[in-house]
Amino acid sequence: MTVLQRVQQRGFKTPAEAAVVSVMVAGAEIEQAVGAVLAPHGLTLDQYNVLRILRGAYPGGLPRYDVAQRMVHPAPDVTRMLDRLARQGWMGRGRDAEDARLSVAKITKAGLALLERIDPEIEVLEARIAASLSPAQLRRLARLCDALVT
Repeated sequence: MTVLQRVQQRGFKTPAEAAVVSVMVAGAEIEQAVGAVLAPHGLTLDQYNVLRILRGAYPGGLPRYDVAQRMVHPAPDVTRMLDRLARQGWMGRGRDAEDARLSVAKITKAGLALLERIDPEIEVLEARIAASLSPAQLRRLARLCDALVT
């Protein structure tokens, strides 16, 4: 049974209610699938998100606040998560060139290598999840999701 069929069976009062619940159910199922890919690599979904954010800033880095602002799930203690990633050797900290008081998180070569190992698995998962949609539908879906949160 598809997500839409399960949602339709719930007898929602409004199309907005059905849409919101559908997005939440689909998101939860996708997060669970991504988590299953990440677990054998010793990563949680939030840790993976942080490493991807830092890879996007590579070779520079980002202050903790900026990492927190870019996360999919706002984490209450980004500092502790960064500490765990640093202990694993996947990221390190340095000082900002303009403000030495500011700590900057930077992905390490080991962190980049980890993401390179994970990337093909995530790409296969994304292709499987998106297989029933055309490229145009996927672009529209992305725009619709953006519209929901802006």
